[in-house]
Amino acid sequence: MDRDLNLAAKRVCVTGGAGFLGTHLIRKLKEHGARDIFVPQYPEYDLVREADIIRMIDTAKPDIIIHLAAKVGGIGANREKPGEFFYDNLMMGVQLIHQSWLKGVEKFVAIGTICAYPKYTPIPFKEEDLWNGYPEETNAPYGLAKKMLLVQSQSYREQYGYNSIFLLPVNLYGPGDNFNPASSHVIPALIRKCLEAKEQNASEIVAWGDGSPTREFIYVEDAAEGITLATQKYNSSEPVNIGSSFEISIRDLTETIARLTGFEGVIRWDTSKPNGQPRRKLDTKRAREAFGFEAKTDFEDGLKRTIDWYAHERAHGRG
Repeated sequence: MDRDLNLAAKRVCVTGGAGFLGTHLIRKLKEHGARDIFVPQYPEYDLVREADIIRMIDTAKPDIIIHLAAKVGGIGANREKPGEFFYDNLMMGVQLIHQSWLKGVEKFVAIGTICAYPKYTPIPFKEEDLWNGYPEETNAPYGLAKKMLLVQSQSYREQYGYNSIFLLPVNLYGPGDNFNPASSHVIPALIRKCLEAKEQNASEIVAWGDGSPTREFIYVEDAAEGITLATQKYNSSEPVNIGSSFEISIRDLTETIARLTGFEGVIRWDTSKPNGQPRRKLDTKRAREAFGFEAKTDFEDGLKRTIDWYAHERAHGRG
């Protein structure tokens, strides 16, 4: 098996390629030589439906599928729609891998989620800890649906020799993120709250939980680079963390975003809201050793770029 795929010679299909991570990934794939990239768009292709998956593969005739498409959201969205998050993510992934194998797609790159890890995982999270407990309850349906793609990847490799890989990116942030308050993750949600509070001369913002949980974040361009390198160089079904190894508490994160946005009011903690998983920090040794990936972007630099991008969008009526 070719250990280092020549992307210039391959047709690549990126599901979710029009989304936040997808747009950055497509740019990285092109930087690494990819010329023929197909991005299926919803509703032309509803990847929960098997017929649409078959039609997509028949149309694109890809050598490689990178599966980013997912129904995702923060704690609120996960609590509101656990059934949808489970069914849609499971059916998309399981049918995509199966049809890719049936139709001879050379390589499948499945993007999992940090939510697949057990609620109480020793720090830093090592890939071998994935099965040592149940995920944090608020996002378990999503996390488990994605985790089934790891089981499928490993079982299809074992039985059929199918080359599929499974990557576990930590929480992403960066320009182009989702700032919709109903479904955004913590960084865009806090940036929006702080900028809106400034615009309205509000004296306080409200943050969820008590601020004690920790999180690790990776700048979206770094994550895209990691996925691209794995696509080119990694050919094993052992899962791989894609992260920065930088851990910060939600309280420190909130105070940092307030400072960088210029919000000088009070941060009030709403402890009636859930904290989510107590700690998150990845062991990134496997990615470094297997395909030479290390995150490069300084966290504050990445936050500044994200804030500047969103402030520009708001100034032009797009926020």
